[in-house]
Amino acid sequence: MLVLNCSSKLLALEKILKNHFPESLKVYGAVMNINRGNPFQKEVVLDSWPDFKAVITRRQREAETDNLDHYTNAYAVFYKDVRAYQQLLEEQDVINWDQVFQIQGLQSELYDVSKAVASSKQLDIKLTSFRAVHFSPVSSLPDTSLLTMSPPRLTHLSVDDADLLNRTWSRGGNEQCLRYIANLISCFPSVCVRDEKGNPVSWGITDQFATMCHGYTLPGHRRKGYSRLVTLTLARKLQSRGFPSQGNVLDDNEASISLLKSVHAEFLPCRFYRLILTPRAFSRLARL
Repeated sequence: MLVLNCSSKLLALEKILKNHFPESLKVYGAVMNINRGNPFQKEVVLDSWPDFKAVITRRQREAETDNLDHYTNAYAVFYKDVRAYQQLLEEQDVINWDQVFQIQGLQSELYDVSKAVASSKQLDIKLTSFRAVHFSPVSSLPDTSLLTMSPPRLTHLSVDDADLLNRTWSRGGNEQCLRYIANLISCFPSVCVRDEKGNPVSWGITDQFATMCHGYTLPGHRRKGYSRLVTLTLARKLQSRGFPSQGNVLDDNEASISLLKSVHAEFLPCRFYRLILTPRAFSRLARL
């Protein structure tokens, strides 16, 4: 195991990962954020350098942590050789197996290898698979002239909006998610439409892997073009900062898939896999 903390090597890694799109997108996004101030306190672990075969991004060990917070306790994975990834997983101190956490990646062997190692360490694992999406450069946006001067108004989210996002996110509704969303809003680009009272009615945020997520419009404000406007504006904002504009969508989310097709988003040949791993001691507590 090697922790890569040299700034010049991290910049070199960013360039190398770009040559392995789309499978490296999650790790690439995390490394870009590390190289631009590291607001989420991440670090990079590899099997070797410079000829690495597996790379994992993780939370810095000195960063404050909550053992129940799988949102923040998140790892991104890219490998050239799946055996190197398995060996890295099995090494001591690469993964904190004593907390609830998630692993993200865009390679098909990720689940089986992670499950084998996790099972040997008495962890339960839950897999969710998504269609992975990438946005081409956004050259133009819908007419926003009416959304810049008076309500409804196109702007960005604030930390004060985190509670609303926590209550409306299918993955949310808990203390850990509330804190996580507040951190995302503080650290990364967001876009929202606000009504005449200044309340968000449609929004999108960016996560720690530079992925667009939690795109949502309140039911009473749908069919007004807000979701399309927010999606394209956030994609363009990310692109203007040099980030790839990527996203994920569940197979049964027909409304979002229709929206993505309408804005000519590219559905990638690989899928996005999110694994949530829970030590059995925590699993038992959740059932009590």
